Amino acid sequence: MKARQVSVFVENQPGRLVAMLEALQTRNIDIRALSVADNADFGIVRMILSDTRLGADVLREAGFTVKETTVLQKDMPDRPGGLLETVARPLSEAGINLEYFYAFLDPAPGKATIVIKVADPERAERVLGP
Repeated sequence: MKARQVSVFVENQPGRLVAMLEALQTRNIDIRALSVADNADFGIVRMILSDTRLGADVLREAGFTVKETTVLQKDMPDRPGGLLETVARPLSEAGINLEYFYAFLDPAPGKATIVIKVADPERAERVLGP
């Protein structure tokens, strides 16, 4: 299923992540999934939020550089081979390259969710199914 992701470019300095999280807290916006990647000067914080539009606006108002992107969310079994069988192999066999992904455990036992970025989310959604 398609989802909207908020990406925030954050300077790699103490306190910048706190400022970003405080901005979201002031508007009671929950983070459903989170990934942080960094290099020497800045980091990219990718998030699935409880309210994407409001969260992006709040972060822009707080002075952050924000981008919204369409990603896919796919449930998968939380067991050895779950990622391989549910996502990686089907996309590979269809010739679809993963640009990046991150995953989180679902509160339901035995279940995880993966957030996927691909060049063609419509095609990937058809390959992965519901």
